[in-house]
Amino acid sequence: MLNIIWPLFIIISFIYAIFTGKIADVSNGIFESAESAVSLTVTFFGTICLWNGIMQIAKKTSLMKKLTKLFSPLISFLFPELRKNSKAYEEISLNMVANLLGLGNASTPLGLKAMETLQKENDKKDTLSNSMAMFIVLNTASLQLIPTNVIAIRSSLGSTAPSNIIIPVWIATLVAAIVAIVSTKILMKRF
Repeated sequence: MLNIIWPLFIIISFIYAIFTGKIADVSNGIFESAESAVSLTVTFFGTICLWNGIMQIAKKTSLMKKLTKLFSPLISFLFPELRKNSKAYEEISLNMVANLLGLGNASTPLGLKAMETLQKENDKKDTLSNSMAMFIVLNTASLQLIPTNVIAIRSSLGSTAPSNIIIPVWIATLVAAIVAIVSTKILMKRF
């Protein structure tokens, strides 16, 4: 659907620019956007590399076992179907840590691995398990203590106080996570 909508918007924009005589503005906008995109990509690249490296170190040390143990009561409540020694249990813990640190981009590969493992453990391959549904909902709610990506974006765009959004992000993600968890738990019991 998006592969139809975006080209349609682009074509309509060009036609509108031609008829209103603003084709030069469109041309300038394209080059300015390209420059901003490259700058933002470079900013994100450094942040993602740093945190992916830290997560890889955490996986290879005893820190991961300690974090998994710390999150154990929460994971047991959210994912009652999982065995405590399963690979998915550890991968979900890593993903939760990355999300809490606001590393959405760094947590994506971890989340994909966790979903792959959950799918292997799933008896009905064509249907989401309760654990898979809860995992998707938690990732969508994206509970964050440090919204690193948003701070990086605000900083790269010249914000004078890029970290002033921390408390609103805590409130928004906490409310989203609570609503998501409660809704999912209710729906799991019904279906």
